[in-house]
Amino acid sequence: MKKLTLIIASLLLAGFVSAQEIQNFQRQAIVSPEIKDGRVTFRIQASNAREVKLSGSWMADRANAPAMNKDENGVWSYTIPIPEPEIYTYAFVIDGVMKNDDANIMVQRDGRNFLSMLLVDGPVTANYREASKRGNVNNVWYDSPTLGLNRRMIIYTPYGYEKGKEKYPVLYLLHGGGGDEEAWISMGRTAQIMDNLIEQGKAKPMLVVMPNGNPGQQAAQTLFLPEKQLDRADPATANIYIHSIAKDIVPYIEKNYRVIANSANRAVSGLSMGGGHTISLTNNYPGMFQYILPLSMGMAESPELNTQLQAVKKAGYKLYWLACGKDDFVWARAQELDAALTKNGLTHTFHVTDGGHTWANWRKYLNTFAPMLFK
Repeated sequence: MKKLTLIIASLLLAGFVSAQEIQNFQRQAIVSPEIKDGRVTFRIQASNAREVKLSGSWMADRANAPAMNKDENGVWSYTIPIPEPEIYTYAFVIDGVMKNDDANIMVQRDGRNFLSMLLVDGPVTANYREASKRGNVNNVWYDSPTLGLNRRMIIYTPYGYEKGKEKYPVLYLLHGGGGDEEAWISMGRTAQIMDNLIEQGKAKPMLVVMPNGNPGQQAAQTLFLPEKQLDRADPATANIYIHSIAKDIVPYIEKNYRVIANSANRAVSGLSMGGGHTISLTNNYPGMFQYILPLSMGMAESPELNTQLQAVKKAGYKLYWLACGKDDFVWARAQELDAALTKNGLTHTFHVTDGGHTWANWRKYLNTFAPMLFK
């Protein structure tokens, strides 16, 4: 390392390379995160920093992030035992300022935050890596007369769709609060999970449609497009998004894609806010979707809910699958929906897991329920 430092210094003094080029080279030379011998080492170049800490989502208490160690070249490092197989996010705290890992090209976007990512391989994460046969993910713009906007949604088509003539079923997959149409692709690993399940013969080939659940947005805020202000307290716009799914999105998909246009080949699922949208959509349009899968969400029993659930029951469905973690802050609400479904005689599954309101659970839920669809 000392010999390399002397060579770099000589090149810099001779004017053959710039300081910025040297910095870029040093960053490229750093390996982080490095998984080896049952441990993970994180590194970052920060020669002038007084203190660098490592903050990771695997930590029980991120407020007490551990201090990293600095070597003679200004590289800070910290090594931990490999955590359980999962996708984790992390950042360095350099003199109190959060910073991503320059050496790690794996990132995911959570709302306005881009986060460095650590994927630990194992049985749980086996379908989070790329499959051999991969489908396509496209940004699709469509007109929404219900919302009065031209909007964007993300559409996954399975391997072979573009060259074939077969018609496919459709899963409408809805994101949670603070997310947008890219959430399930970026953090949910939807394309990887679907590619692997389809390649393994565990799930039927299907389209996955991921709309933007913020009715005032044309698309993700990263596009810097003007937003339409809607009053959520106004009864006239309270359910406008779910109406746009039923009246704008589903008809668009069934007109422009090779899909099987009937209720037996439509599924809808969503997490958190999207779970609420799933419940409201199917309650307001009973019979439109034969597969109903709200995640990490519920609804308190009420006369209105009972009436709506009776309509869902009468219209018919093939699968009602509710999932929630016992440590989730909506756990009680999910239990209430479970009780309401039971009271109203709706056959359903209440899939209970450990963990809370996290993508770790939502990825597992998708991996679990996708093989159940359209059977």
